[in-house]
Amino acid sequence: MANGLAQLGSLMEHEIREQPALLAQRSPSYFDQFKTIFDGAAAYDMVLLAARGSSDNAALYARYLLEIHLGVPVSLAAPSVITRYNSNLKFPSRTLAIGISQSGAAPDVAEFLSYMNEQGHTTVGITNTAESRLTKTAAHSVLLEVGKENSVAATKTYTATLTALYQMVRALGDSTKTGSLGELQTPTTDWLDKCHDDALMASGPVNRCNPVFALARGYGFCTALETALKLMECALVPCKAYSAADFEHGPKALAGHGSAAVSYFGAMPGLRDQGCEIIEVDTADVDAPAAPVWDIIFGQWLALHVARSRGLNPDQARHLNKVTETL
Repeated sequence: MANGLAQLGSLMEHEIREQPALLAQRSPSYFDQFKTIFDGAAAYDMVLLAARGSSDNAALYARYLLEIHLGVPVSLAAPSVITRYNSNLKFPSRTLAIGISQSGAAPDVAEFLSYMNEQGHTTVGITNTAESRLTKTAAHSVLLEVGKENSVAATKTYTATLTALYQMVRALGDSTKTGSLGELQTPTTDWLDKCHDDALMASGPVNRCNPVFALARGYGFCTALETALKLMECALVPCKAYSAADFEHGPKALAGHGSAAVSYFGAMPGLRDQGCEIIEVDTADVDAPAAPVWDIIFGQWLALHVARSRGLNPDQARHLNKVTETL
């Protein structure tokens, strides 16, 4: 790669490459932190997750883990119900509220947890930033501790959040005895390199096609959403993520000649017959609940490769700041 293009997104590339070592190092500590928080806790009747952006995609991953493995109903909170509309929501007495913000600065997420504190519920903040607004609001905090993330694009903080959420469900399952997950395998450097090469091959079709879709189901739906977000913010590629099931209910009409689908759900032969170019992602050969921690590395590399081919620098993404504050 020409030196000029290699400099574009150099911070993002460095932070992508940090992930195998960081996740392997930090993963056990997340389990230990959650075990301490939930030690002796009664089973929860409901879990609420409040987040924005990449953290919201991670929250969706937690929803699948919690509902599948613990049988606990989960809702992805709409913080504006509290922050803008001042609603007086009633939740079951044993509700666990989790706020996720990599910067810890999201005011709406913090305000939602503050409301839950006032209602007497258990609150937990997950963030990469100590002494942040989130850590000061939540009754309990779990720190990702993966070092400062300098690129605008969330990479290592996203996979660290997924890892922490996996370990949270393990800790809750062990505490309640209603279900559990096995030890988490974290991505390897060989996988990182494979994803780099696969994404480079896939970058051409993504670059030339319009519209572009990202498709998955179940545990992997968060990966489709995060891939689409990365392509939009880093490479300015209009990309829409769908559950592969929802895609059948209308959106697939757009998947004709000149379109492309990044599929974490297999070959999608029906779409190929329509003329859509299918980028079938070679997903990780690990237990399905752990796969999103691995598979998004392909999506991160894809966004970086496409951005570079367009002469864009995702470290300074257009119209975006590293910390976004909404109410």
